[in-house]
Amino acid sequence: MINNFIKKCAQSKLSSICDELLDTSKQAMTVNNGNIAKWESAIDELKTHNKGRVNYQPPYLNIEILNSDTKLTQQSLKKLTPWRKGPYQIGGLKLDSEWRGDMKWDRLKNHIQPLKGKTVLDVGSGNGYFTYLMALSGAQIALGIEPFLLFNYQFMSIHTLINNPPSAFVLPLKLEQMPKEAVFDTVFSMGVLYHQKDPLLHLQQLKTLLIDEGELILETLIIDKKHGKQIIPKDRYARMRNVWCLPSTDTIHTWLKKVGFKNIKLLDTTKTTPQEQRSTHWIGDNTQSIKDFLDPNNDDLTVEGLPAPLRAIFTCQK
Repeated sequence: MINNFIKKCAQSKLSSICDELLDTSKQAMTVNNGNIAKWESAIDELKTHNKGRVNYQPPYLNIEILNSDTKLTQQSLKKLTPWRKGPYQIGGLKLDSEWRGDMKWDRLKNHIQPLKGKTVLDVGSGNGYFTYLMALSGAQIALGIEPFLLFNYQFMSIHTLINNPPSAFVLPLKLEQMPKEAVFDTVFSMGVLYHQKDPLLHLQQLKTLLIDEGELILETLIIDKKHGKQIIPKDRYARMRNVWCLPSTDTIHTWLKKVGFKNIKLLDTTKTTPQEQRSTHWIGDNTQSIKDFLDPNNDDLTVEGLPAPLRAIFTCQK
């Protein structure tokens, strides 16, 4: 995979930063994590399995594998739980992740600049479900960055099962570790902004990486404007510890304008439902999901009494 990444980098706008990306990624992979042996064993097992062609057959990112051993594939992939992003289908195996990523993709895919031939960044990519969709949409190269090592191994597991993988890659990097060069035509930040203590800094960092006239696709939690300009959770939000700010769409528009983005458009606002975020056996036993995060007597509120999850998608240009 690394050799293919180097080759694709050399053919794209990323050629000037490829070495730095690889060096920083190698350092990130040397951390002491007791699960790495288990995750690497899963990859080694999957390398012995049949491979197949990848395509998108909603809701699944589908790998067409003939004569696949569904039971053995499941045993290997189960070593990499929880599977948050997806879903995937590998041969006859349906990997039903916590999130139905196809529903989010449907809300934005027809309203963004075409990705064909573009250099694309997917910030907080998780296991690369959307990164693959970006590559399958024609991106010259789609780079996902995801500091959580498990999700990097999940990406490697899927990549291992694909014949002639598309130009999608995931590296174990944080946004602040990215070289400060304007090399991307399109940047996606989906489900990341509300985890930032300084949302304006996050938006500025995204802008720095975009070429002039490049497009940002921003997807994040929001509140209805009837609740004010923003809510700062005192402790947890929907049982999550690291939600720092829930802004209104007007507040996000103000932030984007202040950072210097133009042509700001609100594409969509959608309430998160148990159809889109759900508990499955692929996220582990006794693992909670959206139903457990809401007030059992009022699904417009979280268990903490705050407005239930509502998500918005914006596009804008540098």
